[in-house]
Amino acid sequence: MKILTLAAAWAALPVAAAANAPIDPAAIDGAVANFTGHAIGEPGGARQPVDRRLRLAACAQPLSLEWHGAGQASVLVRCPETGWRLFVPLTASQQATAAAPAAAEKVVVRGETVTVALRGRGFALQRQAEAMEAGAIGDWIRVRPAGRDAEPLRARVIRPGLVGMDMP
Repeated sequence: MKILTLAAAWAALPVAAAANAPIDPAAIDGAVANFTGHAIGEPGGARQPVDRRLRLAACAQPLSLEWHGAGQASVLVRCPETGWRLFVPLTASQQATAAAPAAAEKVVVRGETVTVALRGRGFALQRQAEAMEAGAIGDWIRVRPAGRDAEPLRARVIRPGLVGMDMP
């Protein structure tokens, strides 16, 4: 009886190991390419391949993909089963770059004092910070919050003097 139980456990071992195996990042690249209709590096496609060092749990269900950001700047890839999510930045399409030359004007200057606004479900915080980079509306820049030991963080330029981010 013990031999039969041991044999059944041995037969189930490859299935359990496969369930814990990480998803292949190339599969995410392929899903994003199918979703956008453009290959990696092409206008409208992913800027670069998904980092091969990522170890995301395999997803038995199909991946959920949706546009994210202003002007479809990235694709949100999710595994509903395991709960992980990944934002894949896209290369600007030729239509978007032709339509937005005015948006490329830098409205935040390096060294400028800006307000950092953090928003989430049920809360909103604001704090002063110093811009460590110049940026146009929609750009992600590094800012250092006021304080002696404050660590720099990245925030999106919303308008002149205001940067921020939405928290989950």
